[in-house]
Amino acid sequence: MGRAFEYRRAAKEKRWDKMSKVFPKLARTITMAAKEGGADPDSNSKLRTAIINAKAENMPKDNIATAIKRAAGKDMADISEVNYEAKGPHGVMLFIETATDNTNRTITNVRTPINKAGGEMLNGGSLQFLFDRKTVIQFEKKEGHDLEEIELELIDHGLEELEENEGTVFLYGDFTNFGSLSQGCEELGIELSRAGLQRISNNPQEFSEAQLDEIESLIDKLEDDEDVQAVYTNVA
Repeated sequence: MGRAFEYRRAAKEKRWDKMSKVFPKLARTITMAAKEGGADPDSNSKLRTAIINAKAENMPKDNIATAIKRAAGKDMADISEVNYEAKGPHGVMLFIETATDNTNRTITNVRTPINKAGGEMLNGGSLQFLFDRKTVIQFEKKEGHDLEEIELELIDHGLEELEENEGTVFLYGDFTNFGSLSQGCEELGIELSRAGLQRISNNPQEFSEAQLDEIESLIDKLEDDEDVQAVYTNVA
């Protein structure tokens, strides 16, 4: 599970670093969270998580505050979360999460690069069985962190797996335990660097380097669209 989440991690982080639209994407996530559960991050875990992820990308505090205030505006009334499923080049499976106020625009912007890459859109629900929706929480290991003790403490909060990779710790649990697992980390005084729900392939497939280059090129194009919030694949 961890390896699937880590799929070509460096390449993905490089893409995010270069994305000129990363702040608007993060702002939209913050605004939607504030609109759904209120503007107080202390009582709105979804907003608190969105802010954590925004800070991890060095989003300025003023931008975060503006995004929270925007939740009261009428322009957010019609924004909704819409998922798309597709088969990409070389048979790779794609699960695409979007937040949009215009589904006609979004589906066109998603379908066009997929078709150009030789792929095709699939009916909704076609790939549900290929991906497990998981809570994924990330933090940096610090002096005094006893990972065995942390693991034992968090099992009661829904922890399924703990992995460490070069000082970065990943916690995994069922998506229904997001709030409980996040709360458990707070109780242990763990400062989170990222947190959220991820779709992790339960049957990852191997691809050649040349094939991966084509797949990553398509993901680049999809992620460059402001409506696209995340793209998940079944790449091993």
